[in-house]
Amino acid sequence: MAPTKVMICGVNTSKLPLLSDKEKEALFERIDKGDLGARDEFIQGNLRLVLSVIQRFSGTNPESADDLFQVGCIGLIKALDNFDRSLNVKFSTYAVPMIIGECRRYMRDNNAIRVSRSLRDIAYKAIYTRDILTKKLDREPTVEEISKEIDIPKEDIVNAMDAIATPMSLYEPVYQEGQDVLYLMDQVSDKKNKEENWVENISLKEAMKKLDEREFNIIKLRFFEGKTQTEVAEEISISQAQVSRLEKNALKTMRNYLK
Repeated sequence: MAPTKVMICGVNTSKLPLLSDKEKEALFERIDKGDLGARDEFIQGNLRLVLSVIQRFSGTNPESADDLFQVGCIGLIKALDNFDRSLNVKFSTYAVPMIIGECRRYMRDNNAIRVSRSLRDIAYKAIYTRDILTKKLDREPTVEEISKEIDIPKEDIVNAMDAIATPMSLYEPVYQEGQDVLYLMDQVSDKKNKEENWVENISLKEAMKKLDEREFNIIKLRFFEGKTQTEVAEEISISQAQVSRLEKNALKTMRNYLK
């Protein structure tokens, strides 16, 4: 059996520390007081998170593990600098999308399929403006709002964003917490979902009476209002992983009742 490579950027990944939730909270308290040593310790204690993210890119890109690991660490640091503990969200839940984003940006910049400089400039300007407006408006801005802010036609923005986008499988995992796996398709809104057609054609009212209040609300928001799991999670203040699990349990309960 070939030996497993454990050295990335000179780091022995088999010896990376793993912080408990209690240790993370203690480090956050010290970081808030300006303790740079605690900041370094927190970053070191979350390098396993970076490692787990870059592993999903293995075999799908030509970049070396060393390069992606360094880029992933940049995403980790950005997540730490922007993390708001008052939102009562796990740090890993917040950090993973940022680490993925940094990796994807790096891969797009180094893609063999070259996109014109003008399109890339428009796309990156739109991304930067989107981030600024998100903080300002406390929500995701529309293309029209971004267009107005940077004085670029919305059609040009959409074309530029499409040009730098990397195709993804609907079944690509975007986050995993324990046994709960979130796939890209779980975050796609579909107002004509087949699941909705299924429930509308049978005794939906009686079946939904078997659900508790939270499960009932999730089914209603997902299949009648066409919201994504991300939007449902924000509306009822739980994680996407919990929404995914509760949704599956609710549908299973309804199916069992209707058998």
